[in-house]
Amino acid sequence: MSITATELKTNLNKYLVLASKQDVYITQYGKVVAKLTNPFQDRVEIVESLFGALPQTTTVEEALEERIIES
Repeated sequence: MSITATELKTNLNKYLVLASKQDVYITQYGKVVAKLTNPFQDRVEIVESLFGALPQTTTVEEALEERIIES
């Protein structure tokens, strides 16, 4: 979710609660300047959800090369 800095100031409590469930990106003048996130989010769960995203035959070097090309 993305909100403006003004919206954050107006409804801080709402977004603090929301940040416990999802990342909240704060924008100023149309650019992202900060991110509210839950510091206790289970990072292992996120990494486990990514397993299987690449074919078993893909090497780390191939994945990095593809990532660089897409950027």
